[in-house]
Amino acid sequence: MEHTKKLDQFGRRFWNALILPAVLVLVIFLVLLVDEVLGLGLARFGILPRDPVGLRGILFAPLLHGDLDHAVGNSTALLMLGWALMYFYPRSAGRVFLFTWLVSGVWVWISARDSHHIGASGVVYGLAAFLFMSGVFRRQRTLMALSLLVVFLYGSMVWGVFPIVPRISWEGHLWGAVGGTLLAWYYRKLPAAIQDPVPVLDEDDEDEEPLMEHMVQAGGDGNAPIRIVYHFQSDAPSGASDAAGERSDPDRTSGTWSAGDPR
Repeated sequence: MEHTKKLDQFGRRFWNALILPAVLVLVIFLVLLVDEVLGLGLARFGILPRDPVGLRGILFAPLLHGDLDHAVGNSTALLMLGWALMYFYPRSAGRVFLFTWLVSGVWVWISARDSHHIGASGVVYGLAAFLFMSGVFRRQRTLMALSLLVVFLYGSMVWGVFPIVPRISWEGHLWGAVGGTLLAWYYRKLPAAIQDPVPVLDEDDEDEEPLMEHMVQAGGDGNAPIRIVYHFQSDAPSGASDAAGERSDPDRTSGTWSAGDPR
């Protein structure tokens, strides 16, 4: 019954974490479809640096894409990283989305090249940086595993913050990654939804502790070798047994060994 309840909770959290990223991806494709069918040229609503008219792009640029390949590339990463953010960090997810969306856009408007900048890649870089650096800052095994997964899937994205390809808005990538890193540091003490399991001592382990304390109090250090001597009872007459006992030395019998000695 309890196992079934946990599965139900996992299922609800899984699908709830997918709602916001899925809605955002749906809007991206709807905007692209309308733009392509009607020929609206919506790219002009992107961020145009240092131009007052270009300020509107801070709001609209992440929803605008140049073609289908551009939209698919960003939407796939946005869906996966957005789900991970909502699932593992639900208490900070909304603020991280909003901050990376707006602040990366502001810095692109301030510092980027004189061209229209469109696409959700700045948000994608912000989410990837937040997920990776959160695992590093928090030092929890589960969250660090998520960080390694992000590196495995999107590690090549690091090249996108350099001015290598002229048509790519590397400024948006750079400021998105910077914003995600700062947010990971700022929210590093805000508890995540998934925590490392707490180790639980078995009853046998708990019983051993008083025994070791008793040994230390008795004069041992708890690590000293333990010598076990086996005494064999013979059915021979008492006289023969006494005679055998006089000839035997317990320290030399094959039934004697020390716990620290090789066997």
